Amino acid sequence: MTYRIIALDLDGTLLDRQKRILPESLAALADARAQGVKVVVVTGRHHVAIHPFYQALQLDTPAICCNGTYLYDYQARKVLSSDPLDSVKAKKVIDLLEYHGIHGLLYVDDAMQYQQPSGHVSRSIAWGQTLPEHQRPNIIQVNSLREAADEAQSIWKFATSHQDLDALHTFAAQVENELGLACEWSWHDQVDIAKGGNSKGRRLQEWVESQGMSMQDVVAFGDNYNDLSMLENVGLGVAMGNAADAIKERAALVIGDHETPGIADVIRSKVLN
Repeated sequence: MTYRIIALDLDGTLLDRQKRILPESLAALADARAQGVKVVVVTGRHHVAIHPFYQALQLDTPAICCNGTYLYDYQARKVLSSDPLDSVKAKKVIDLLEYHGIHGLLYVDDAMQYQQPSGHVSRSIAWGQTLPEHQRPNIIQVNSLREAADEAQSIWKFATSHQDLDALHTFAAQVENELGLACEWSWHDQVDIAKGGNSKGRRLQEWVESQGMSMQDVVAFGDNYNDLSMLENVGLGVAMGNAADAIKERAALVIGDHETPGIADVIRSKVLN
Protein backbone atom coordinates (compact mmCIF):
# COMPACT_ATOMS: atom_id res chain seq x y z
CA MET A 1 0.00 0.00 0.00
CA THR A 2 1.13 3.57 -0.69
CA TYR A 3 0.96 5.87 2.32
CA ARG A 4 0.40 9.55 1.65
CA ILE A 5 0.57 10.96 5.18
CA ILE A 6 3.12 10.46 7.98
CA ALA A 7 1.84 11.28 11.48
CA LEU A 8 4.48 11.73 14.17
CA ASP A 9 4.36 11.90 17.93
CA LEU A 10 7.31 13.84 19.34
CA ASP A 11 8.50 12.87 22.84
CA GLY A 12 9.73 9.30 23.01
CA THR A 13 9.11 8.89 19.29
CA LEU A 14 10.64 11.38 16.85
CA LEU A 15 12.79 12.96 19.58
CA ASP A 16 15.70 11.22 21.27
CA ARG A 17 16.50 11.57 24.98
CA GLN A 18 18.19 14.92 24.32
CA LYS A 19 15.05 16.24 22.57
CA ARG A 20 16.72 16.12 19.17
CA ILE A 21 15.52 14.73 15.84
CA LEU A 22 17.90 12.12 14.46
CA PRO A 23 19.58 13.20 11.20
CA GLU A 24 18.37 9.97 9.56
CA SER A 25 14.77 10.90 10.41
CA LEU A 26 15.21 14.44 9.09
CA ALA A 27 16.61 13.15 5.79
CA ALA A 28 13.91 10.50 5.29
CA LEU A 29 11.11 12.93 6.12
CA ALA A 30 12.55 15.51 3.72
CA ASP A 31 12.65 12.87 0.97
CA ALA A 32 9.05 11.93 1.72
CA ARG A 33 7.92 15.54 1.51
CA ALA A 34 9.78 15.91 -1.80
CA GLN A 35 7.63 13.05 -3.13
CA GLY A 36 4.43 14.81 -2.05
CA VAL A 37 3.86 12.92 1.22
CA LYS A 38 2.34 15.12 3.91
CA VAL A 39 4.07 15.09 7.31
CA VAL A 40 2.06 16.13 10.35
CA VAL A 41 3.08 16.47 14.01
CA VAL A 42 0.57 14.93 16.44
CA THR A 43 1.66 15.75 19.98
CA GLY A 44 0.59 16.24 23.56
CA ARG A 45 2.61 19.45 23.61
CA HIS A 46 1.34 23.01 23.45
CA HIS A 47 2.08 24.68 20.11
CA VAL A 48 4.48 27.08 21.87
CA ALA A 49 6.65 24.10 22.83
CA ILE A 50 7.25 22.62 19.38
CA HIS A 51 8.81 25.54 17.49
CA PRO A 52 12.31 24.04 17.08
CA PHE A 53 11.00 20.71 15.78
CA TYR A 54 8.44 22.19 13.42
CA GLN A 55 11.07 24.47 11.95
CA ALA A 56 13.71 21.75 11.69
CA LEU A 57 11.22 19.62 9.74
CA GLN A 58 10.33 22.60 7.50
CA LEU A 59 6.65 21.72 7.60
CA ASP A 60 3.74 23.53 6.01
CA THR A 61 1.02 21.38 7.60
CA PRO A 62 -0.86 22.40 10.75
CA ALA A 63 0.13 20.75 14.04
CA ILE A 64 -2.24 18.65 16.14
CA CYS A 65 -1.60 19.76 19.72
CA CYS A 66 -2.51 18.84 23.29
CA ASN A 67 -3.58 15.29 22.40
CA GLY A 68 -5.97 16.43 19.71
CA THR A 69 -7.58 19.33 21.56
CA TYR A 70 -6.79 21.70 18.71
CA LEU A 71 -5.30 22.09 15.24
CA TYR A 72 -2.79 24.94 14.94
CA ASP A 73 -1.70 26.70 11.73
CA TYR A 74 1.85 27.95 12.19
CA GLN A 75 1.88 29.99 8.99
CA ALA A 76 -1.25 31.95 9.93
CA ARG A 77 -0.52 31.72 13.67
CA LYS A 78 -4.05 30.72 14.51
CA VAL A 79 -6.15 27.83 15.75
CA LEU A 80 -8.08 26.16 12.93
CA SER A 81 -10.35 23.91 14.98
CA SER A 82 -10.57 23.10 18.67
CA ASP A 83 -12.56 21.62 21.54
CA PRO A 84 -11.26 23.37 24.68
CA LEU A 85 -12.29 22.86 28.29
CA ASP A 86 -14.86 25.21 29.79
CA SER A 87 -13.70 27.22 32.79
CA VAL A 88 -16.26 25.68 35.16
CA LYS A 89 -14.94 22.16 34.67
CA ALA A 90 -11.37 23.44 34.63
CA LYS A 91 -11.87 24.91 38.11
CA LYS A 92 -13.34 21.60 39.30
CA VAL A 93 -10.14 19.93 38.06
CA ILE A 94 -8.13 22.47 40.07
CA ASP A 95 -10.21 21.60 43.17
CA LEU A 96 -9.34 17.92 42.70
CA LEU A 97 -5.66 18.71 42.12
CA GLU A 98 -5.53 20.56 45.42
CA TYR A 99 -7.47 17.85 47.24
CA HIS A 100 -5.11 15.09 46.06
CA GLY A 101 -1.94 17.22 46.29
CA ILE A 102 -1.14 16.73 42.61
CA HIS A 103 0.79 19.21 40.48
CA GLY A 104 -1.02 20.74 37.53
CA LEU A 105 0.33 22.66 34.56
CA LEU A 106 -2.43 24.61 32.79
CA TYR A 107 -2.23 24.90 28.99
CA VAL A 108 -4.09 27.97 27.70
CA ASP A 109 -4.10 30.20 24.61
CA ASP A 110 -0.39 30.83 23.93
CA ALA A 111 1.12 29.80 27.26
CA MET A 112 1.62 27.09 29.87
CA GLN A 113 0.89 28.29 33.40
CA TYR A 114 1.75 26.91 36.83
CA GLN A 115 1.19 27.97 40.41
CA GLN A 116 3.88 25.95 42.17
CA PRO A 117 7.11 24.76 40.52
CA SER A 118 7.72 21.07 39.92
CA GLY A 119 10.38 18.89 38.35
CA HIS A 120 8.41 18.84 35.09
CA VAL A 121 8.22 22.65 35.01
CA SER A 122 11.88 23.09 35.94
CA ARG A 123 13.00 20.70 33.21
CA SER A 124 10.81 22.45 30.64
CA ILE A 125 12.18 25.86 31.57
CA ALA A 126 15.76 24.58 31.50
CA TRP A 127 15.19 23.06 28.06
CA GLY A 128 13.72 26.34 26.84
CA GLN A 129 16.81 28.22 27.95
CA THR A 130 18.91 26.15 25.54
CA LEU A 131 16.87 27.45 22.58
CA PRO A 132 17.05 30.73 20.68
CA GLU A 133 14.73 33.24 22.31
CA HIS A 134 12.13 33.13 19.52
CA GLN A 135 11.77 29.34 19.95
CA ARG A 136 11.38 29.24 23.72
CA PRO A 137 8.08 27.97 25.15
CA ASN A 138 6.00 30.50 27.05
CA ILE A 139 5.92 29.11 30.61
CA ILE A 140 4.48 31.49 33.21
CA GLN A 141 4.10 31.30 36.99
CA VAL A 142 0.74 32.64 38.16
CA ASN A 143 -0.62 33.47 41.59
CA SER A 144 -3.76 31.42 41.07
CA LEU A 145 -4.66 28.72 38.55
CA ARG A 146 -8.33 29.53 39.15
CA GLU A 147 -7.81 33.14 38.13
CA ALA A 148 -5.76 31.99 35.14
CA ALA A 149 -8.59 29.69 34.06
CA ASP A 150 -11.07 32.56 34.34
CA GLU A 151 -8.89 34.89 32.26
CA ALA A 152 -8.03 32.42 29.49
CA GLN A 153 -9.88 32.57 26.19
CA SER A 154 -9.20 28.85 25.55
CA ILE A 155 -8.17 26.15 28.03
CA TRP A 156 -6.48 23.34 26.13
CA LYS A 157 -5.58 20.87 28.87
CA PHE A 158 -3.95 20.17 32.22
CA ALA A 159 -0.70 18.23 32.39
CA THR A 160 -0.71 16.62 35.83
CA SER A 161 2.01 14.64 37.55
CA HIS A 162 2.71 12.95 40.88
CA GLN A 163 5.25 10.51 42.26
CA ASP A 164 2.50 8.56 44.03
CA LEU A 165 1.04 6.62 41.10
CA ASP A 166 -1.86 5.26 43.15
CA ALA A 167 -2.91 8.81 44.01
CA LEU A 168 -2.58 9.84 40.37
CA HIS A 169 -4.73 6.92 39.19
CA THR A 170 -7.37 7.73 41.83
CA PHE A 171 -7.39 11.36 40.71
CA ALA A 172 -7.69 10.39 37.03
CA ALA A 173 -10.58 8.01 37.72
CA GLN A 174 -12.40 10.76 39.62
CA VAL A 175 -11.87 13.24 36.78
CA GLU A 176 -13.23 10.76 34.24
CA ASN A 177 -16.17 9.47 36.28
CA GLU A 178 -17.32 12.68 37.98
CA LEU A 179 -16.42 15.32 35.38
CA GLY A 180 -16.64 13.30 32.15
CA LEU A 181 -13.27 14.55 30.95
CA ALA A 182 -10.64 12.73 28.87
CA CYS A 183 -7.60 11.38 30.70
CA GLU A 184 -4.65 10.52 28.46
CA TRP A 185 -1.52 8.97 29.98
CA SER A 186 1.48 10.54 28.25
CA TRP A 187 4.01 9.05 30.66
CA HIS A 188 3.88 6.60 33.57
CA ASP A 189 3.62 9.47 36.09
CA GLN A 190 1.81 12.05 33.95
CA VAL A 191 -1.83 12.17 32.93
CA ASP A 192 -3.27 14.87 30.70
CA ILE A 193 -6.80 16.17 31.28
CA ALA A 194 -8.85 17.57 28.39
CA LYS A 195 -12.42 17.84 27.18
CA GLY A 196 -14.14 14.48 26.82
CA GLY A 197 -13.92 13.01 23.33
CA ASN A 198 -10.64 14.68 22.42
CA SER A 199 -7.86 12.40 21.20
CA LYS A 200 -4.98 12.40 18.77
CA GLY A 201 -6.79 9.90 16.55
CA ARG A 202 -10.00 11.89 16.34
CA ARG A 203 -8.31 15.18 15.38
CA LEU A 204 -5.99 13.40 12.97
CA GLN A 205 -8.91 11.75 11.21
CA GLU A 206 -10.69 15.10 10.96
CA TRP A 207 -7.66 16.70 9.31
CA VAL A 208 -6.89 13.71 7.05
CA GLU A 209 -10.44 13.69 5.69
CA SER A 210 -10.25 17.46 5.11
CA GLN A 211 -7.35 16.65 2.77
CA GLY A 212 -9.51 14.27 0.75
CA MET A 213 -7.84 11.16 2.16
CA SER A 214 -8.64 8.42 4.67
CA MET A 215 -6.87 7.05 7.73
CA GLN A 216 -5.78 4.08 5.62
CA ASP A 217 -3.48 6.50 3.79
CA VAL A 218 -1.61 7.22 7.04
CA VAL A 219 1.45 5.69 8.70
CA ALA A 220 1.66 6.86 12.32
CA PHE A 221 4.47 6.58 14.88
CA GLY A 222 3.99 6.71 18.66
CA ASP A 223 5.18 5.38 21.99
CA ASN A 224 2.53 5.91 24.65
CA TYR A 225 -1.10 5.46 25.63
CA ASN A 226 -2.14 8.84 24.23
CA ASP A 227 -0.94 7.59 20.82
CA LEU A 228 -3.18 4.52 20.68
CA SER A 229 -6.15 6.37 19.24
CA MET A 230 -4.14 7.03 16.09
CA LEU A 231 -1.93 3.91 16.03
CA GLU A 232 -4.97 1.61 16.02
CA ASN A 233 -6.91 3.52 13.37
CA VAL A 234 -4.41 4.21 10.57
CA GLY A 235 -3.14 2.16 7.65
CA LEU A 236 0.07 1.36 9.53
CA GLY A 237 0.49 2.04 13.25
CA VAL A 238 4.13 1.84 14.38
CA ALA A 239 5.17 1.58 18.04
CA MET A 240 8.63 2.54 19.21
CA GLY A 241 10.85 -0.02 20.92
CA ASN A 242 10.84 2.10 24.10
CA ALA A 243 7.04 1.86 24.34
CA ALA A 244 5.35 -0.19 27.05
CA ASP A 245 4.45 -3.75 26.08
CA ALA A 246 0.76 -2.86 26.15
CA ILE A 247 1.36 -0.29 23.39
CA LYS A 248 3.50 -2.66 21.30
CA GLU A 249 0.83 -5.35 21.46
CA ARG A 250 -1.73 -3.01 19.88
CA ALA A 251 0.47 -1.67 17.08
CA ALA A 252 0.84 -3.26 13.64
CA LEU A 253 4.63 -2.87 13.69
CA VAL A 254 7.27 -2.44 16.41
CA ILE A 255 10.64 -0.88 15.61
CA GLY A 256 13.76 0.15 17.53
CA ASP A 257 13.69 2.77 20.25
CA HIS A 258 13.85 6.53 19.72
CA GLU A 259 17.66 6.50 19.84
CA THR A 260 17.85 4.41 16.66
CA PRO A 261 16.90 5.27 13.04
CA GLY A 262 13.85 2.99 12.92
CA ILE A 263 11.51 5.76 11.78
CA ALA A 264 13.75 6.49 8.80
CA ASP A 265 13.90 2.78 7.96
CA VAL A 266 10.11 2.48 7.91
CA ILE A 267 9.71 5.58 5.77
CA ARG A 268 12.25 4.32 3.23
CA SER A 269 10.80 0.80 3.10
CA LYS A 270 7.05 1.52 3.43
CA VAL A 271 6.50 5.06 2.13
CA LEU A 272 9.11 6.11 -0.44
CA ASN A 273 8.80 4.77 -3.97
